[in-house]
Amino acid sequence: MEITKQTTMGEMLEYDRGIAVILMQNGMHCVGCPASIGETLEEACTVHGLDSDAIMEQIHKYLKENGK
Repeated sequence: MEITKQTTMGEMLEYDRGIAVILMQNGMHCVGCPASIGETLEEACTVHGLDSDAIMEQIHKYLKENGK
């Protein structure tokens, strides 16, 4: 699966729950909230005032390190 800024939070977490740790470390503590599941990564970053490109880099690094 390719994760982009248009991937929903639900899709990302279904693919790899470890992504939740990255999101929470960056201040997105709502990853378990039912309302966040349908948001894209870009929407969630905007709501939290985060740089979606920086978060994407962290997620891609994590996935690469874990063979995905």
